[in-house]
Amino acid sequence: MGDVVNLNRARKARARAEARTIADANRAKFGRTKTEKVRDRIEKDRTEALLDGAKLEDD
Repeated sequence: MGDVVNLNRARKARARAEARTIADANRAKFGRTKTEKVRDRIEKDRTEALLDGAKLEDD
């Protein structure tokens, strides 16, 4: 026979594990320092300027 499982505990444990994975993803997505954000913004602006400078004009 199998072990007796409290379904409420199992459900809550599964919900906590899911919330933990979502929190990890959010930390990676939003949890950056101000310096990292500024560095990425500068790099993005530099890339856009390079691409806009190479854009051909329509006559």
